[in-house]
Amino acid sequence: MGTASGDQPAGASSDKLRHVESMSELPSGAGRISGINAVVLGESLAAEEHDLVYPSAEFSADALVPSPKKYQKMYERSINDPAGFWSEIADAFYWKEKWNPSEVCSENLDVTKGPVQISWFKGGKTNICYNAVDRNVEAGNGDKIAMYWEGNELGQDGKLTYSELLDRVCQLANYLKSVGVGKGDAVIIYLPMLLELPIAMLACARIGAVHSVVFAGFSADSLAQRIVDCKPKLVITCNAVKRGVKPILLKDIVDAGLAESEKQGVAVGLCLTYENQSAMKREDTKWQAGRDVWWQDVVTSFPTKCDVEWVDAEDPLFLLYTSGSTGKPKGVLHTTGGYMVYSATTFKYAFDYKPSDIYWCTADCGWITGHSYVTYGPLLNGATVLVFEGTPNYPDSGRCWDIVDKYKVTIFYTAPTLVRSLMRDGTEYVTRHSRKSLRVLGSVGEPINPSAWRWFYNIVGDSRCPISDTWWQTETGGFMITPLPGAWPQKPGSATFPFFGVQPVIVDEKGKEIEGECSGYLCIKKSWPGAFRTLYGDHDRYETTYFKPFAGYYFTGDGCSRDKDGYHWLTGRVDDVINVSGHRIGTAEVESALVSHPKCAEAAVVAVEHEVKGQGIYAFVTLVDGVPYSEELRKSLILTVRNQIGAFAAPDKIHWAPGLPKTRSGKIMRRILRKIASKQLDELGDTSTLADPGVVDQLIALKDC
Repeated sequence: MGTASGDQPAGASSDKLRHVESMSELPSGAGRISGINAVVLGESLAAEEHDLVYPSAEFSADALVPSPKKYQKMYERSINDPAGFWSEIADAFYWKEKWNPSEVCSENLDVTKGPVQISWFKGGKTNICYNAVDRNVEAGNGDKIAMYWEGNELGQDGKLTYSELLDRVCQLANYLKSVGVGKGDAVIIYLPMLLELPIAMLACARIGAVHSVVFAGFSADSLAQRIVDCKPKLVITCNAVKRGVKPILLKDIVDAGLAESEKQGVAVGLCLTYENQSAMKREDTKWQAGRDVWWQDVVTSFPTKCDVEWVDAEDPLFLLYTSGSTGKPKGVLHTTGGYMVYSATTFKYAFDYKPSDIYWCTADCGWITGHSYVTYGPLLNGATVLVFEGTPNYPDSGRCWDIVDKYKVTIFYTAPTLVRSLMRDGTEYVTRHSRKSLRVLGSVGEPINPSAWRWFYNIVGDSRCPISDTWWQTETGGFMITPLPGAWPQKPGSATFPFFGVQPVIVDEKGKEIEGECSGYLCIKKSWPGAFRTLYGDHDRYETTYFKPFAGYYFTGDGCSRDKDGYHWLTGRVDDVINVSGHRIGTAEVESALVSHPKCAEAAVVAVEHEVKGQGIYAFVTLVDGVPYSEELRKSLILTVRNQIGAFAAPDKIHWAPGLPKTRSGKIMRRILRKIASKQLDELGDTSTLADPGVVDQLIALKDC
């Protein structure tokens, strides 16, 4: 991306950014309004929204969407003629039977008018595995690399061509059929990032089985909950995995989960176990004869040809459980046809995909990102995907860039948490590697604060790679608000504009749409192909959680600001809004202000009860390596927030944090932070999914420092 040069050193907050007055060529030009009756999220974004980062002329010229004008034309068509727009895209895939042209989309999102229902491509029959794998082989791309695999240890690697991937998928699909798994049956997959994980997903999809991938970091109890809910025909796992130097005995966790589910009345009679020899030998693995079967002993003997089960567009593809406020996980159900079309299309345009790209998404397939943007979206485009088993800081914090150089990665998609963690470790780990192959960067999982965005752009991307800062959810199936690289200038920290077919609206507390520059609750009106269809076994909860808060809309649960130029700024979960003396303050906003301090590497903010203000602001702060704790620094951090947002947003407590409690995917476990802040140490709950459970004890020890 090309920008005006600045006088500050690389990595400084305004390096290589410039301010422009006219926004006349942007997709949206919202005017100012007054009297906003909505969530007031402060002013800290204002300083950021004047910074514009332009794509280079060379990048735009070669981009799939090269200009705001082209985007506007495509977007308007997708809104005014969704049936025509999405039918044309869907025609590029293979359908055994075509959908009914008069029923491309059917929906009711208004609970006052009857049950909520969404369907796309009704009457169509297809198979996502066929479209993701067979179709590429039949097009003459069988020798193209489908997946590279990089193991935990340096020097551990592998690869599969599309033809080899098809063979492996068919062998497992044939095995599954041989043990009685058929269309509509559930299969739980509890695997680390081995190639066998996407292979297992595709094998299920090939025969019409419904896969439910459980992140291989969840506890036995969490696994048991999911087993009890979906009653799978079998569980697929491996004996162990190493994350860095730490071995994790996955089979032991599965054994405990199966024992617990059996106590609750759901017995699973088969556990297919892959022998991960680099982590544990076969003879050291605990074994239950009659139930447990080694993958290598059975799957490899099956034929490499397997007939495809053609399924209806609205037949279930997968279940993915996400956390619920009641504690019971929500089984998000995605169906086949619409999800296939949407995941493929969002991947193609949001990353400006080219057939020569080498694409790496650091997410685990246990999360929605790994479904849509490790497995399905890329393979449906015939892409070459990198699958990484290890951790980004092993053996040191340069591992990501070592991998980028090794495989000549062109598109790198990761989480803001990882970016901030690598920022903390210093730029030398990045700059000692070339990274010249990179052309597009991406961010997923939470709003990326502007200082992390700048570091990602300036240091990792050498101030030349656009950043696709994507906003979406497990429930949406694919990107909803995202930059299109090459189409328009970016603002650090903004997800920018809606993807094709997506109609975001910002509403006030009464559900009234707010126009122009505003803050409020983010909702979506009208459905899109990738939308989830229900919560498994609990449609009432589906309606109550997502459609009853604002009748006629899908309620995202997120707060959002839209600036005067129409750019969208996600401000975090609405339940992550703190009410301080009547001021409603987004936790993400306070965190962004704290992280803008040069000595702050990362911050997490939670609410605590305050006898005067109702709620107080409690901030956990991780400092840049080598910076000591001090009272002077504490005051400086608070002053930074006061200056950027206002006195009302100043943290009541700064809690020094050597690290934050995160899952292995990088998600901060705010539930644990709330308990520590509230001194409810006997209610910390399950910490087994944390990458480093020892962080919790460190935080407790520093509570009164």
